[in-house]
Amino acid sequence: MNESKDFLRTIVEEDIKAHKYNEVVTRFPPEPNGFPHIGHAKSIAINFGIARDYNGHCNLRMDDTNPTTEDTRYVEALKDAVEWLGFKWEGNVRYTSDYFPELYEYAKQLIRMGKAYVDSLTEEEIREYRGTVTEPGRRSVYAERSVEENLDLLERMKNGEFKDGEHVLRAKIDMSAANMKMRDPLLYRIRHAHHYRTGDAWNIYPMYDYGHCLSDYIEGVSHSICTLEFENNRDIYDWVLDTLGLTSPRPYQHEFARLGINYTVMSKRKLLELVNEGYVNGWDDPRMPTIAGLRRRGYTPESILNFCYQIGVAKANSMVDVAQLEFCIRDDLNTKVPRVMCVLDPLKVTIENYEGSEELDASYYPEDVPKEGSRKLPFSREIYIERDDFSENPPAGFYRLTPEQSVRLKHAYIITCKEVIKDAKGNITEIIATYHPDSKSGSDTSGIKVKSAIQWVDAHSAKTVEVRLYDRLYANEAPEGVEDLNPDSLKIIKNALIEPAVITEKPDVRFQFERQGYFYADPVDYTDETPVFNKIVGLKDSWNKKVNADENTAKPERKTTEKKVQIDGEVAPMSEAEQARFDTYTGMMKLGNEVANTLARDEKLAAFFKDALSVHNSPVTLANIVSNEVARELKEKEADELKFTPAQIAELVKMIDDEIISNKIAKQVFEEMVLSGENPAAIVEAQGLVQISDPAVIAPIIDDVMSKNPDNVEKYKAGNTKLFGFFVGQVLKVSGGKANPQVVNDLVAQKLQ
Repeated sequence: MNESKDFLRTIVEEDIKAHKYNEVVTRFPPEPNGFPHIGHAKSIAINFGIARDYNGHCNLRMDDTNPTTEDTRYVEALKDAVEWLGFKWEGNVRYTSDYFPELYEYAKQLIRMGKAYVDSLTEEEIREYRGTVTEPGRRSVYAERSVEENLDLLERMKNGEFKDGEHVLRAKIDMSAANMKMRDPLLYRIRHAHHYRTGDAWNIYPMYDYGHCLSDYIEGVSHSICTLEFENNRDIYDWVLDTLGLTSPRPYQHEFARLGINYTVMSKRKLLELVNEGYVNGWDDPRMPTIAGLRRRGYTPESILNFCYQIGVAKANSMVDVAQLEFCIRDDLNTKVPRVMCVLDPLKVTIENYEGSEELDASYYPEDVPKEGSRKLPFSREIYIERDDFSENPPAGFYRLTPEQSVRLKHAYIITCKEVIKDAKGNITEIIATYHPDSKSGSDTSGIKVKSAIQWVDAHSAKTVEVRLYDRLYANEAPEGVEDLNPDSLKIIKNALIEPAVITEKPDVRFQFERQGYFYADPVDYTDETPVFNKIVGLKDSWNKKVNADENTAKPERKTTEKKVQIDGEVAPMSEAEQARFDTYTGMMKLGNEVANTLARDEKLAAFFKDALSVHNSPVTLANIVSNEVARELKEKEADELKFTPAQIAELVKMIDDEIISNKIAKQVFEEMVLSGENPAAIVEAQGLVQISDPAVIAPIIDDVMSKNPDNVEKYKAGNTKLFGFFVGQVLKVSGGKANPQVVNDLVAQKLQ
């Protein structure tokens, strides 16, 4: 048990002393309508942790009462999250849907007691009748129906005789209650929808406030622990259980503050938008706060649980600094993972006075880490160092390699720069150096004083790897929407170089790359042929410094006279043919440097791009698709193995340019082309994917979105213009991505005036 008791554990201990329950029973009851995130991790830690600490047990229950949003894949994701965090639920997974027959019988009991009635008011009328915080509500005229009529209507609702919304079952409590949730709350509503477990057996489904408390009671739960937003719902929880007069002991609800983290969103709606609109690469994108995302990034269960324990259990909502989560993973990995060397932006160094080759002994762990393990480091006259570790004109405080300053190669020798080699444009391509034979690490007798040691790899044995540098997904500390996304949240380095033992010996899946940070072998994309590593976190928190510098420091304008061709770790000099392509792409075709660099350096991509361009002259759009989607397919296939052709990609781009389909729909069509090889026009026609550009069709969708979000409309008109993106995103979502984004933008702007 934790040494410091939180208020929930204090309650549990008091109940134990009073012999209120024979056993402590908690439950984790998520709705399976999305992938679990770190907020769920906190709830898991609390519920399972309390059960463990007091020798009780915790149930895992899917609160599956909304058939329109729930799915088995979310069930599996929730089960996986609990198990990955190291917990085990009692018995089988439970489902609220298992209790539908019992819940229905309890509803009939409330009707017989005169405590529930079938209401036939419309949704708008129910809302109107509820009153306000200063004015009492009015009870429905249908509240005086007889018991027999209510039972008959409820049975017919269950049998599917009525339309959605035609009737509801309401509790009969108090229409003047100060807690407005107690003003005859809904118990059941009609839903003609297929349930993922019960199929079409039910046409009515219990509301959360009704089903939750009774499910707790049926399972013998002692402490129903919820987040703070359910505080006002506690009165309904108690009313249902007390009114039915159920056998003691009954459960009681207790609330704790939900988890809020800066630079993060955990709203299911906003997370869904990120996935559906393509801002991230799925629910397990390492930038996402989902358990799947954190897991793929390389976070450990121990680090997440330690974070949950550190932030504690509070009664009031507050915001936690994401730096604390980052600290927890650093702290966990610091004593666990091997240290290895990886060069992200290689600069060649030739040691002119070194002959032959050797293998150096190097420990995986520093002296203060009580773990054993070592590897052999190949060393020869040609090595690569980090480009930033050399400066021809060093600033003050630069302690690495310069023409006047020697540096130690970690685990190896001290080297001294003798000559700097540059290409025709003045770019440094190579360093000629000498080494000091008597300066070998561990037996240095050179007497040479150096101020730092740098990482390096042997040019002949180093392995090429892809490194994905992940950063915080949002640039805004309190993000509201996609407009606050961090444009630098992901940088992909295709040609980083790593020491060979990491690939051949596989000492671990997580590593500390010396002086770079902590990294994880991507569990999805990693292969021995194409190794991929994800950056988990840096060695120290530099984010606040970066933010402060951005806010408080005026950066001097940097003058550049040459094109940047070394992008995302591509550091090898371009051949004449590659350089010519790059210049054509960035000059005549106006492509961005990154896209141009990708196409110029890859013969297969360049040829594919050329062939597609000969069919339809749209270089920018074509280049983006070829350098991303097509490049992904050509990563593992030859061009003649693809089911689609350059001409078909050109046809796809023409449909975008002609505004027949949107960019989002184009991605969907492309995925189908990959599988079937069908022409894009045929796919679009068969699946009804034509883009909607008619304002007369789009305008009603916008009106509906605004009518459902009046608060956001008012906030926008009051000056919160960031909400513009929210309205556009909602319209695109409702239209299934078919609405023309430009038309949507124009119409939304008009309607918000």
